Amino acid sequence: MSGRILANAATAFVSVLVGLVLAEGAARILDGMPLTQLELPVRLVNIGNDTTAERLDEVARAPSVQRDWFFSDPPPLPNRKPVPASLLELDRALQKPGNPFQSSEALKIWNSVLVGDPCESPFFANAPGWLMLFDPADGKPYPPFRFMPDTTTPIGLVTNELGWRGPPMAFARTPRTIRIVFVGASTTSDTHQMPYSYPEFIGHWLNLWAAKNRPDIRFEVGNAGRESMGSTGIEAVVRTEVVPARPDLVIYHEGGNQFLLSSVIPSLPSGEKPAPMVHLDQASKGWLADLSRYSDIARRIYTLVAVMKLQSEGNEAPKPDYEVVWPKGLSETNPDIKREDLPVGLTTILGDLDRIHADLAPIDSEFAVTSFMWMAKDGLKLDPIRNRMTWDYLNLYMFPYRYRDIERLANFQNVVLAKYARTHGIDFIDVAGKMPFDPDLYADGVHTTYPGTRMKGWVILQQLVPLIEARLASGAWPRTLPAGSEVPPHQAMPARRIEFNCPAPRPAK
Repeated sequence: MSGRILANAATAFVSVLVGLVLAEGAARILDGMPLTQLELPVRLVNIGNDTTAERLDEVARAPSVQRDWFFSDPPPLPNRKPVPASLLELDRALQKPGNPFQSSEALKIWNSVLVGDPCESPFFANAPGWLMLFDPADGKPYPPFRFMPDTTTPIGLVTNELGWRGPPMAFARTPRTIRIVFVGASTTSDTHQMPYSYPEFIGHWLNLWAAKNRPDIRFEVGNAGRESMGSTGIEAVVRTEVVPARPDLVIYHEGGNQFLLSSVIPSLPSGEKPAPMVHLDQASKGWLADLSRYSDIARRIYTLVAVMKLQSEGNEAPKPDYEVVWPKGLSETNPDIKREDLPVGLTTILGDLDRIHADLAPIDSEFAVTSFMWMAKDGLKLDPIRNRMTWDYLNLYMFPYRYRDIERLANFQNVVLAKYARTHGIDFIDVAGKMPFDPDLYADGVHTTYPGTRMKGWVILQQLVPLIEARLASGAWPRTLPAGSEVPPHQAMPARRIEFNCPAPRPAK
């Protein structure tokens, strides 16, 4: 009798063991993992955060635009080249802990007025003993830099002969061409590691539209955006680089770098910032975490346990109390945009928009502005895994500002930009009002994920196509430009190299 019990137990054990082995194999196949590798790479089960397909039909589509274009990528960049060994070596040399000056900074041409004596700057003193500079004609520190032309950087940025992100763009325009240039900061240049920026998607889709509706024309869409710039730097880019290219339309998209809530909160409270959101791999440790390195089933259980531990996370962190002091008599729904006390830098921004408009007038180029989306609203709950960086951005980088005040000022900023467009008779492209409000489309409070970049381009496309159709119907586009009217901007601001050797900083006493 005991022998039969032992045999049954052994049979059951073997059955369970065989079942676990088969289940492990099936799990590895589903996750695309090797069947024979003992120690698996530490990564999470794919929980899926690409919501673009299910969000696509939330965006009203222009009648002449085909839905399947959304899933079409631009052709490979012909100017993407292998990164030279010297740039890879430079990249490795600058990857020192705490060094703010990475290879992405070294591969820029900096404004010499901004740089001054590099050894006097904690930032430029960390450069690799050299910098590329240009001398601005007006002696001002704007634009602060431009990208090196015709370069592929170690982190993936590809620039054309104009030093703009994206495919080649011959400076002299060909006949029957419509040229559109986007200007802005990092939310226009987009993350350098992304294969394409949103203007590149738009350029590709516009040429699909032209092939179907107007095969006699082609579109050139340029991306003159670059990170960290405010409106004054953007105006300088338009004046010195974009105007000489004689575009038909320039589109301004920015709303983050001058978004300072201190303009309406004169007395900031004291208090410590909340701790960063716990990473998933910190939420569950012990034998299960160790076993998950060898078993895909264990990894799935580990992920589930960690998610359950984090499910209480994701709400807005507690913030110290403060008072919003709104400018007296300023309407939030119909503001007087000529006031000198507009919050979040809008007085400066509108002045720079005036200058951009004036810069474009002599070349008969049209101007448009967009609204700007912040991934913030009162009561927003973020997924502690997929949206951790957004949570950190809103609660640490934007500390101590509450979500509801970020939302309030973002809405006001867009009201002002829309009124500016109406007042000046220029087109307004509503990104914030048309973009699906989905945290999975954003990498932080203002920057999009790659699916979000595609979606933002799609949102702009639907509003841009009717504008183009109207210009084509009126005969305003395509324009015939006088021969030789384009003058390459970099001839006026040639790059030069400087070398320096900063003394080592003195040790702190």
